[in-house]
Amino acid sequence: MTEQIPIEDLISSAAQDAGGWLGSLPVAQLATGADGTIVRWNRVAQELLGYAPPQIVGRHIADLLHPGADRSLGRALWETAVTGRGVMGTVTAWHQDGHPVELEIWACPVPSRRHGASAVLVFAADAHAARRIRGSSAVWDGLFARSPVGIAILDTQLRFLQVNPALEAMNGLPESAHIGRRLVQVLPEVNADDMEDAMRQVLATGEPVLDRRRSGRTPADPSRDRVWSCSYVRVEDPGGRPIGVIASLLDITEQQRDHIEAEAGRRRLALLSEASVRIGASLELERTAQELADLAVPQLADAATVDVLDTLAGGDEPGPGLAGGVALRRLGKAPLTGSAVIGILAPLGRTLVFPAAAPYTLALAARRPFLIAHLDEQAVSSAARHTGKPAQLLPVGVHSFMMAPLIARDLVLGVATFYRTSPVGPFGPDDVTLAGELAARAAISIDNARLYHREHETAVILQRSMLPQHITPPPGIEVAHRYLPASDVNEIGGDWYDVLQLPGGKAALLIGDVMGHGIAAAAVMGRLSASVRALARLDLAPEALMHQLEATLDDLADPMIATFLYAVIDPETGHCRITRAGHPPPATVTPDGTVRLLDLPPGTPLGVGGTAYSTTDVTLSPGSLLVMYTDGLVEARGSDIDERLAELTRLLAEPPHSLDHLCDSLITHLVPASADDDIALLVARVGTDPHTPPPP
Repeated sequence: MTEQIPIEDLISSAAQDAGGWLGSLPVAQLATGADGTIVRWNRVAQELLGYAPPQIVGRHIADLLHPGADRSLGRALWETAVTGRGVMGTVTAWHQDGHPVELEIWACPVPSRRHGASAVLVFAADAHAARRIRGSSAVWDGLFARSPVGIAILDTQLRFLQVNPALEAMNGLPESAHIGRRLVQVLPEVNADDMEDAMRQVLATGEPVLDRRRSGRTPADPSRDRVWSCSYVRVEDPGGRPIGVIASLLDITEQQRDHIEAEAGRRRLALLSEASVRIGASLELERTAQELADLAVPQLADAATVDVLDTLAGGDEPGPGLAGGVALRRLGKAPLTGSAVIGILAPLGRTLVFPAAAPYTLALAARRPFLIAHLDEQAVSSAARHTGKPAQLLPVGVHSFMMAPLIARDLVLGVATFYRTSPVGPFGPDDVTLAGELAARAAISIDNARLYHREHETAVILQRSMLPQHITPPPGIEVAHRYLPASDVNEIGGDWYDVLQLPGGKAALLIGDVMGHGIAAAAVMGRLSASVRALARLDLAPEALMHQLEATLDDLADPMIATFLYAVIDPETGHCRITRAGHPPPATVTPDGTVRLLDLPPGTPLGVGGTAYSTTDVTLSPGSLLVMYTDGLVEARGSDIDERLAELTRLLAEPPHSLDHLCDSLITHLVPASADDDIALLVARVGTDPHTPPPP
C-alpha cells in the first residue's frame, strides 16, 4: 500500500526544489459550514491556538473570539464573510490555555452547489509574525531594487530566479536573459565554472563563501577584462533545508587595478633600493655591468645585456662622440646559460661595432630610452641591413624590447638592453621608467669605477715615479727592495725608500710612510724624498735632518704626518747610526741566523712637532742584514701586531738565500693577495762574512 503524503508536505517539497519561499509564515486553515460551525481544522491551527480537531470541530467559530462573553463581533465577521464580500483584518482569539492571540485573518465564502448557502474558508496567521515578514520583505525589496551591489537569487540547480538592476547593469543583460539559466550559460566569458563550484560548496555545507573573484568579460564591457568580488550565502526553509543561494557581486576592477599598480610600484621601489645596494659596490667595471644585468632578470626582463664603450672598457676616456658610429664591449649578460635568447646574443667580452646609421647608434645618440613594445618582423626590418641578430630573436619568443643608455656627467658610457619573452605582456611606460632609473644608477657606478681606475693608475704612476729608479749602493753594501701598491685607490699612500751614497764611503738607508692616501700623499712623499736626497748629501747629522724634514712639512698648506726611519752605515766597520720617527722598528739578522728587532727610541712622526729626536749607535757584524719596512707589511685587519712581528722574525730566521728571494718570501707569506695598504721593503747586507758561502 502506497503511503499517503499530506498535501502540505507535497507543496512544501515542490517549493523547496524550485527554490521558492513557501513555509516562511505558518498559516492556519479552517472552514465553517453555512451556519458557522467549524468543519475543518488543520495542524497549523492546532499549533497556533492549542485546540486539537476533536476539541474544536462542531463548535461555532464565534466561540474563538471572546469566548463566554459578547459573541457579537465574531458573528458579525462571519456573517460578513458569508455574504460573499470576504473579510480581511486583525482579530483577537483566545488560546486554549486562556491567553489572547492576535491574528491576521483572511476569510472568503465558498458557495455550496447543492444548497446555495455559503461555507467560509478562513486563513489565519500570527499577526506579529506577519508584520515581521512584511517588514523584512519591504527591507529586502528596497535593498534588492536600489542596492549598488549586484544581487542574484538562484535555486538549488543554480538557475537564476531573480536578479536586481545593479546586476543587470554589471552583466549587460536584462533579468529575462538570466531567469531559468545557469551562469555558465549566461556569461561564458567569465570563470563561471569556478563560481558554480563555490555555490555548490555553499549548498552542501551551509558555510558562506566570501570574496571569491570572478573575472572576465561581459556584454556590459566586451572589450576588456573586469574583476568582481563575489559572496554566496545559502537560503534555508524553516526546517533548515537548502532552497537556494543568494549571490552578491561588487565590481572591484578599479580597486584591483590600483592594487596591482601599487604593488608594481612597491616592487619597483624595492628593485631600485636593491640596485642602490648591489650595483657598483665593488668599483669594478665588469662586475658593475654584470650586477645590472643580474638585477634586471627576471624582475624586469627575461634577458638583459650591458654594453660599455670599448674605449672605456680598455681603460681610456669615453671618446669624442657617436657621429662616426660606436664600438661597444659586452660586459654584462643575464642569464648566463639556459636561455635561447642568450644563445643568440654576443658573448661576454665581445666588441660590437655599429655604424652611425644603425638603430643602436641612433638610440644612444638620442640619449633617452628606446622601446619597441611589440617586436615583429616590421619592427626589426630597419636593423636587418646591419645585423641579422634581431630577426633571430622572433622565433625564440622575444616579443618586446627596450634599451636604456648609460649616461653619467653628460657622457654616454654604454647601453643596457632588455628582452621579454614571458606572457606577462609587453614592456610599458612604467617599465621604461624603471629601466631608465636602473641604467642611471649603473651609469654613475660605471663612471665612478672609471674615475677610480684612472685615479688609481695616476696615484700608482706618481708613486712609482718618485721612487728611486736605479739604486747604486756604495761598495760593501748589497741591497734589494720592493714596492707593492694597495689594491684600493683610497689606500695608496706615500710609502717610499731610498739608498744614498754619502761622503767617506758611507751610505744612508731610509724608508718612510706619509700618513694619508691617494695622490696627495704620493705628492708629499715625493717632496720629502727630494728633501732627504738634498739634505743627506750635506752630511747632516740624523737629528738635524729630521728637524729639516719637520720644516718641510710645516710649509705645506694642509698639515701632513709621516713616519721615517734613517740609518747611516759605514760598510767597512759595520757602524750604524739609526734615527726613528714613529716608524716600525728595523730588524737585523746576523750571519748565524740570529734575528732581533732593534730596540730604538720610537720617536714621534714627522709633522707632530716639538720632538727632540735621538740617534742610536749599532754595530753590524760583516754579512749581517738590516731589514726596513713600512707598516703595510706587518699590519693586517683582525691580527695582533705582536703576532705579525713574531711571524716576520720567524721568516727572517730561515736559512739564508739571496736578498731578492728574501723580499719575495716576506711579501708572499705576510701579505694577502689583495693588500690593504701599500708596502715598501728595503733589505741591505752590510760587509762580507768570510765564513758565509755566497747565496745561491
